[in-house]
Amino acid sequence: KLARGDLVFGVSTYDLSLENARSLAQSDIDYVYVDMEHGPMDFSALQGFLLGLTDRGAIVVNDSVRQPLTPLARLAPYGRESSHWAVKQALDIGLMGVIFPSIDTPQQAREAVRSMRYPQRRNSPFREPGGLRGSGASAAAWFWGLSSADYVRHADTWPLNPQGDLLAIMMIETVEGAQNLDAIASVPGVGGFYVGPSDLSNSLGLIRSDPRVEATIQTIVDTCLARNIACGITAGAADMPRRIEQGFSILGGGRAGGGLPASVDRAIRAGRATR
Repeated sequence: KLARGDLVFGVSTYDLSLENARSLAQSDIDYVYVDMEHGPMDFSALQGFLLGLTDRGAIVVNDSVRQPLTPLARLAPYGRESSHWAVKQALDIGLMGVIFPSIDTPQQAREAVRSMRYPQRRNSPFREPGGLRGSGASAAAWFWGLSSADYVRHADTWPLNPQGDLLAIMMIETVEGAQNLDAIASVPGVGGFYVGPSDLSNSLGLIRSDPRVEATIQTIVDTCLARNIACGITAGAADMPRRIEQGFSILGGGRAGGGLPASVDRAIRAGRATR
């Protein structure tokens, strides 16, 4: 959908229960990201949650094992920390993307992308940034419904590799990250951005409602639009139309638990009605 320029709507969650997974799989959302930055880094629970997202009815109706709901995770390590081990664990389970918190420099973004990629063949047109991910993705291949060889072909970062099905999203949450955004966006393999308004306002030394925070957010989304790269933010029902008008295309409706809360459902409905 992002490749077509469509808007995508989703939620975050801490709730890795089977009941929540089943409810979200049947909801009108495009993605769910498991918040492992502020929630537990529990990969066993994450694996069970991903299995719970498998909607067998959708497989039959669509005659495809590709799920309509894209599973992502926001991991705990910040851009200034090594996240390679956590990325490896998450992708080997079967996640289709990673949200990296507090990416401040192009070097940090490059390392994030490298952690998601396998080393490329010598004749590959997409060799850089060189991949660091180790082999061992039989569980992910099974979850995707592919052979191991086919999984490796598709387990690369989009849009660097047009056939890639992994999404690397960089969170911009600091003054430094906002200032370096254009350089970060130039890193091959970066698939999108997500703004963290609360941490951004803290980094600016301002309260969240200060107009200068919103001005910085607008600068971020304007840079993304100029580079034709998707930018995301979380918004409630009242703010959703304004965020879409600004140019955001990855829209979070809020946090889900035990399914979609009414407020989150209203936010997503407001966003879809705006299109």
